[in-house]
Amino acid sequence: MDKNRAATVFLGILALVALGAVFKAAKGVVLPLVVAWLLSYLFSPLVRFLERKRIPPALSIAAIIVTFLGVCFQSVAFMYDKIMLFANAFPRYYSRLMGLVNAAGENFGIPPGFWQNFDLGPKIASYLLGLPASAATLLMNLFLVMIFLVFILLGAPYLEYKLRYALSPDAAKKVQKAIDSVSHQIGRYLSTLFFISLSTGICVWLALALLRVDFAVTWGVLAFVLNFIPTLGSIAASIPPVLVALVKSYPSLGHPLVVAAALLVIQVTIGNIITPKLMGDRLNLSPVGVLVFLLFWGWLWGIPGALLAVPIAATTRIICENVDSLAFIGVMMGSGKNFKKNLTVAS
Repeated sequence: MDKNRAATVFLGILALVALGAVFKAAKGVVLPLVVAWLLSYLFSPLVRFLERKRIPPALSIAAIIVTFLGVCFQSVAFMYDKIMLFANAFPRYYSRLMGLVNAAGENFGIPPGFWQNFDLGPKIASYLLGLPASAATLLMNLFLVMIFLVFILLGAPYLEYKLRYALSPDAAKKVQKAIDSVSHQIGRYLSTLFFISLSTGICVWLALALLRVDFAVTWGVLAFVLNFIPTLGSIAASIPPVLVALVKSYPSLGHPLVVAAALLVIQVTIGNIITPKLMGDRLNLSPVGVLVFLLFWGWLWGIPGALLAVPIAATTRIICENVDSLAFIGVMMGSGKNFKKNLTVAS
């Protein structure tokens, strides 16, 4: 029996490795499919609602796709314009920053050549100059996402009827109930995560604009995008505006410290107070689990994979919680805070 279990574990590991290799090789197709799958949880309830209002699914799906594409195009154009403004000014700011670093190093007896080993300026400049090609690739992938999404949404309304024909009435009702519960929880999680990230970006933009930090809108967009990566994303989004404030106000350190404090207050308030109240304890993920998902999906698909890691982890946990044979995986993926509370109250 123990040998069978060990063999099952090793086969499972090999299957995961093989699946990861396939996902990495087929990134151009699988990544848009995963994005479309996640988006379907947001739009399926709207399609069902419009169907109850006697609007044909094909018409409602077409309206949703056209509206979503319009919003995406406007958002990409807006973000691209703001980021390119910073890209054009980056060499000037970076030159000034390296001058400050060298001056500070001389005070501690560090030779100027020491910092050349950590000179990331050319790499960052190269990445910023490559943004036009990245934006074009993003728009091409967006069309592929929409194609997948259309087919997923067209097939969703008929799943209930297929289950009735394929299974017994009791089994069909049980499976449909589980699917509805999973869809509702995932849709609620994704929509809440989006609005939390949007609120974070708006708060960062307004705070930096009030503090007269250059490119405040750009940093707000960056905070919105990186908020999908827990903790690390917030830290990464806070560093550039603080450095810009430092370059602009040096030798005075008051302004960059105020900027850092404002960003810290925003991140702590939204991340530790507002988010737990909106998400609830059930959707808290284990820090170790989040780290594993970030490393795996980041290695698999780079930055897009890192941005999708937490939504995929939360979706996986919700699905496991609603499948009896996989419930233990859902428990292990959770933070355990609610279990601690329950056991403390019971004892």
